[in-house]
Amino acid sequence: MPEIDLNCDMGEGFGAYKMGDDLTLLEHVTSANIACGFHAGDPGTIARTVQAAVARGVAVGAHPGLPDLQGFGRRVMKVSEGEVYDMVVYQIGAVQAFAAAAGSRLRHVKIHGALYNMAVNDEALSRGICRATHDVDARLMLYALSGSVTERVARELGVPVACEAFADRSYQDDGTLTPRGKPGAMITDVEQSIAQVRRMITEGVVRAQSGKEVRLHADTICVHGDQPGAVDFARRLRATLQADGVRVKAPDFSTTATA
Repeated sequence: MPEIDLNCDMGEGFGAYKMGDDLTLLEHVTSANIACGFHAGDPGTIARTVQAAVARGVAVGAHPGLPDLQGFGRRVMKVSEGEVYDMVVYQIGAVQAFAAAAGSRLRHVKIHGALYNMAVNDEALSRGICRATHDVDARLMLYALSGSVTERVARELGVPVACEAFADRSYQDDGTLTPRGKPGAMITDVEQSIAQVRRMITEGVVRAQSGKEVRLHADTICVHGDQPGAVDFARRLRATLQADGVRVKAPDFSTTATA
């Protein structure tokens, strides 16, 4: 039986500002990537989101981003490998502490927004991310874009990695995501998104905007919780995959290091 993880970015409110219906989404996904306070989130939001995920048996992950609350971490910043290392260690530690306080543990790391896309083709940034993940806890699994430099560097450094694909984003010929702000970057048609995911799982391909068939491997599928209709989409996607005989579950936690 094929297996797939459904992950979702969560805890991205801040103070009085709320984003996404996290509690309902947690009923339909298997991994939660929780904002760490740099691009979004605050201590109370992290705590509540972690507690809700743990209560529902959803894997808790850290979602580090650039220090850019105003731009929601989606603006490119010039940062060095060392700076990335420090900011990712710091942010992982925040969610890791709340997971421990909730009687659970951190399972994975998924980088957010601009930093994720910057690292896709950048050896130094990918190395900073991978070293930070490994040094905090060598068992942590890094979610990395399938076929990216980040995936390759993670494997070279012995970091457990789950290849990520996106349900609601379009692709370019090189396997990268279409930049936000460009026409067609976001897929808003639910049936089109579901069809894309089914091909990713069964055929290992995605059709780029140009029409080119791009090879990829998907261990985990991202569903964006801040998109309109996210709850209905996540529900329909999971139901469709299960009807197809796909087992929807979080990746097995790595046992490459001792506790």
